[in-house]
Amino acid sequence: MTNCWRFSCCYRYFPSKADLISELIADVSRDELAAIRRAADAAPGPSSALAAAVSTVAVHVLSQRKLAWGILAEPVDVDVTASRLASRREIAGEIAARIDAAVRAGHLPAQDTQLAATALLGALHEALVGPLAPDNLDDSAKLRDAVQTVTLLALRAVGVMDARARGLVVQAVLPAKTLVGA
Repeated sequence: MTNCWRFSCCYRYFPSKADLISELIADVSRDELAAIRRAADAAPGPSSALAAAVSTVAVHVLSQRKLAWGILAEPVDVDVTASRLASRREIAGEIAARIDAAVRAGHLPAQDTQLAATALLGALHEALVGPLAPDNLDDSAKLRDAVQTVTLLALRAVGVMDARARGLVVQAVLPAKTLVGA
């Protein structure tokens, strides 16, 4: 999300508007994927890594809600479906890997990890930037609560027992990215 400025002034360097938007989506996706991996890799175990990955997605989405909506679903006059799907697949794949590691470690029940990850990613996006997302996330405490709520929901959804899920969420270190609201 840090390189978005370069796209607004460099349209003339891309063969088409679709190429420009596709590159923006790819660039933002690479940044988010790298942040997810850093957070999850720093966690002490597979369940903590999953909590860190989910909370990182939530922080990134909430940090720049308008950009996230634009990348996810905002109508554009060119077809960027392939870029949008590639971005979502990469992030869902990273979450699936974290779920799979927790399943292998015996922390979660056996499940279709790719389907679970896709469902979690969809829930995160819908809850935080979709048309039903709350619009009252105007201070850091509300933003932190929203991140913790969706992370807790995600952990419960894949089978983390409630008390353990709460502990993982409370212990999760939110990424250093500043939450700036909409």
